[in-house]
Amino acid sequence: MNVIVTDTGFDSDGWNEPFTPLDEATETTGVLDVPADADLEALLDKIPNLRMVRVDFPSAADGRGFTLARQLRLHGYTGRLRARGHVIADQYAMARRVGYDEIEIAPDLAARQPQDQWQFRANWQAHDYQARIRG
Repeated sequence: MNVIVTDTGFDSDGWNEPFTPLDEATETTGVLDVPADADLEALLDKIPNLRMVRVDFPSAADGRGFTLARQLRLHGYTGRLRARGHVIADQYAMARRVGYDEIEIAPDLAARQPQDQWQFRANWQAHDYQARIRG
């Protein structure tokens, strides 16, 4: 079972609704699985009904999921937003800044990067470049 990472640390996945792949979604779909290379236009008409969006990260070097999350938030998506896959602890603060509520990682990644490495970055709001510039 995958591990959910939030600002408070590791937890089990409490989400019980099935995810619908983007290519099978309708305007009334409420829970969506989205690939990192998804076209934002394919999501816009679904935003009003979405309760959860899970964006896949195929690689830690693939930043398209960060862009997609930011675009969803800028277009008014206020529901739960989850990154899934190859997100590493060093990327946690960025994921939170662009709008992700949580990260879903595999148990082997959680073993290699334990909870304390993720929690070290949980104070993500205080450590952005804008806060340093403001002094």
